[in-house]
Amino acid sequence: MKVLYFAWLKARTGIGEEMVEPPPGTDTVGGLVEFLKTRSPGHAAAFETLSVVRVAVNQDYAGLDTPVRPGDEVAFFPPVTGG
Repeated sequence: MKVLYFAWLKARTGIGEEMVEPPPGTDTVGGLVEFLKTRSPGHAAAFETLSVVRVAVNQDYAGLDTPVRPGDEVAFFPPVTGG
């Protein structure tokens, strides 16, 4: 599974993208987030407040209950603002 990080999520994790193989049973975005939090202190900090994190699965907006599968692309980014 390809995971992408943008903006301050990239800064906190220290990487822009990574390939991960979550443990069996990780079948939702929420489960993936819980797995990612264990990868480093930076990952844990990036996902500390999920209300300020948005996600897309295969380039479609998604929620924590959205299913994920091996081979998916999951992107995490801050809310988009306009002005």
